[in-house]
Amino acid sequence: MKLLVVAVGQRMPDWAQTAWDDYAKRFPPELKLELKAVKTEPRGSKSLETLYAAERERIEAAIPRGTRIVALDERGTALTTKALAARLSFWQGEGDDVALVIGGPDGLEPAFRAAAHERIRLSDLTLPHAMARVLLVEQLYRAWSVNAGHPYHRE
Repeated sequence: MKLLVVAVGQRMPDWAQTAWDDYAKRFPPELKLELKAVKTEPRGSKSLETLYAAERERIEAAIPRGTRIVALDERGTALTTKALAARLSFWQGEGDDVALVIGGPDGLEPAFRAAAHERIRLSDLTLPHAMARVLLVEQLYRAWSVNAGHPYHRE
């Protein structure tokens, strides 16, 4: 199974890239992790609908057909670490690759968000995009660790 993180925005600060790389190398071979950064549409004087459409096109081009889409959304379902571990186990059982999608500065296009198989949120707090990527990869690793029986999660 492959976990594909599709994130709008191409530039990450060095600290965020270092953190991403550190967690990404920890994943086992049977759970591949890939990051696809897609270009943010320049804001300028474009309408929100135009921005959404351009970013949606790039996001959809980055996701292979047949992939389960999980939109990261502030209105999505809040998950505990154990609940995310259960979702990860379910996804692995289904055998489909999963794309976790992080929108741009204005979020994800409402129709794309609504069409996603699932919508989850990382936090009730507003997070910078670099932090969201790092938090997501850390939590995915933690979920895998819980499922693998590693003492990474403490209760």
